[in-house]
Amino acid sequence: MATEERKTNIATGDSGPGTALKDLLPTPAGNPADATEARDDHGHATLSHALAHDDHALKGQAQLDHDKEVLDLGWNEPKQEVAAPLVGGMDNEDLWMLVRRFNKQIYHLKAITYPVPGGLDLNIADEDEFSPDKMRANIERLYMTVGVGLLAFVKHIARLRSWRETRRTASFAAAYFVAWLFDFIVPLLMAVLIALIVYPPSRQFLFPPAPVSLVDSKTGGVQKPKSGVLGSHDSATGAPENHRGEAVENEASNFVSGIASVALSSAAGKHPQGDPDSEEGATTNAAPDPTAIASKVANAKDASSGDKTHPDHDKTKVPMETAMWSKMRPIMHALGDITDNWERVANALSPTPPFPRDTYRLRLAAVIMPIFGISLFVTSYMFTKGLTFGIGFGFFGDPVISRGLDWLNRTIPDWPKLLELRNTLLKGIPTNAQLTITLLRIGEANKAPLPPPPRITEPPPDQPAALTDEHLRATGAEPPLNATPAELNSAIQHDPTTKHETAGSDIDAAKSTETPEAKKKAGSKIMGFFKGTTKGFVKTAIGTDTVRAKAGSHHAKDRLGVVPPPTEVPVSGPVEFKARYEGKKGNIYLSTTATPPMLAFSTKETHEKIAGHERDDLHPIWSIPVSEIVELKKIGGYGWKAKLVVGWSLDREVKDGLEIVTERGERYKVTALPLRDELFNRVIAMGGQKWEAW
Repeated sequence: MATEERKTNIATGDSGPGTALKDLLPTPAGNPADATEARDDHGHATLSHALAHDDHALKGQAQLDHDKEVLDLGWNEPKQEVAAPLVGGMDNEDLWMLVRRFNKQIYHLKAITYPVPGGLDLNIADEDEFSPDKMRANIERLYMTVGVGLLAFVKHIARLRSWRETRRTASFAAAYFVAWLFDFIVPLLMAVLIALIVYPPSRQFLFPPAPVSLVDSKTGGVQKPKSGVLGSHDSATGAPENHRGEAVENEASNFVSGIASVALSSAAGKHPQGDPDSEEGATTNAAPDPTAIASKVANAKDASSGDKTHPDHDKTKVPMETAMWSKMRPIMHALGDITDNWERVANALSPTPPFPRDTYRLRLAAVIMPIFGISLFVTSYMFTKGLTFGIGFGFFGDPVISRGLDWLNRTIPDWPKLLELRNTLLKGIPTNAQLTITLLRIGEANKAPLPPPPRITEPPPDQPAALTDEHLRATGAEPPLNATPAELNSAIQHDPTTKHETAGSDIDAAKSTETPEAKKKAGSKIMGFFKGTTKGFVKTAIGTDTVRAKAGSHHAKDRLGVVPPPTEVPVSGPVEFKARYEGKKGNIYLSTTATPPMLAFSTKETHEKIAGHERDDLHPIWSIPVSEIVELKKIGGYGWKAKLVVGWSLDREVKDGLEIVTERGERYKVTALPLRDELFNRVIAMGGQKWEAW
């Protein structure tokens, strides 16, 4: 790590990479289209690389000096046994939350040589690949960041409007109407915004915290969380969790599944209000729920309604489907951009070490200050006249606008890239993915790779989470939410009936629920029969793969070992990872004693660790320098349809694989890799490459 004297910015008090006076200005960091590779004065490719190799003031266990080749900080230990904190200034639970979400978001990376926007790599490529799974991941990210954030905002507004917290609401009302009387509404709003950005304690003073699920969005008072217990503080349902952030992640997954369920029910024409009163009978019980069938449901609905038109006669079907799928990639990209910018703003307001504490907040405030100054002199009449002129010019000024854009495109061909938020106002501010890879690089720079999130298979307990001043607070002497301790205690305690409550009997009838009693019906027994039959076919197919692999089938070799025994627990890392190559069982090794670090695969059975010297007894089938890797792609052990069938019938996890491409064009595909994400994270954080997400 760097040991040179650190220079402190007199304007911000920050020191280290990314804290110079020029970083306070929202000027472009460079042209991303420039073909030349940009590095800083110390040879670092990006700000992320520079921060990873910096000598940090706050140090965790992964940043301390040691004399080992690779320091194991608890890769296969329960979370209580893992050293804390792993990274200075950050709780382990927050670190693992970032890594879990990073693993779901990042699938495919390619190395780039040109300057990156904002000085940070791991941006989304303009032509990133579309897949339904990536679309789902983007919608989940949108819910976890934007969705939950907007819900918290709505709950704060409800608290203010309710007048339950009388003194706080009265203070807000008095300030507003005094400003209104003197035409100072805009200066007041700008001043409050600047205070919230520059002075973090003002945020909890003006908007005291409260668990999102505990606040009623209509009354602003206390409500029973939708899960029936206050098991988490930042989730919409308050569901219990084993790890911080796990409840929100599960909510996001169920949010997407819920949208799909409603859409599928609509396509199937599910209309419970039109069903006969009696639900008994062989026909009813034998028929599966149409919402469980993912193909042909719309055609079946039309046929059952008496529409005899053949599907092939519908001339709108193919063009509509083509148009819908063609628009999915730009929609997915737009959702990703919205979420990225939301995360950047959040990380600017509440930065995480090793990123600067004040530099980015002061930049945001500096942009708002001129607006505050102008608003002191601009009257409402001037504002209205200017706004209406702008609307008129935008509507009727196309000849002038188009000529201006043509001139810009000729003079500065890549001006839209230069003016992107990530390259100007939000320059140097990381998304959560960029923050995560920086933290992973810190571990690799210190030869102490960060342990992966611990695995817990037990369900979280139905016990209320601890409620302290950090989670629930009021301004001044008023009680939080103007509720008594008895009301709060009643709201946070577990009630198993709350989670089943809906908005009416019509919702109850339309919602697809499977109660324990329903599982005993004939329809469920039929599904169980099919599951058992499918399980037999799957086991036969797995056995056939072994024979086909011996006969030389490459596809069969890739599937060997993908379905582990039900009792197998993945234990490997941080140096040695169990895997298969061309069907051969072995291990992947990451050696940092070599210069540069090497990635190798050996079939020799050994459980010894690489410790301080080269291992001649490993006899690797192949070895490649980590610095020569230009592409990494997560691949499935099976195709997505086969994976669903195997997982459903055997109730087992399917182990996936990794495809590695070198700068010489060599491709290596490793399969049956239990810790695929962990190896992926080590490889991308170890080298000096600049990555782009595809």
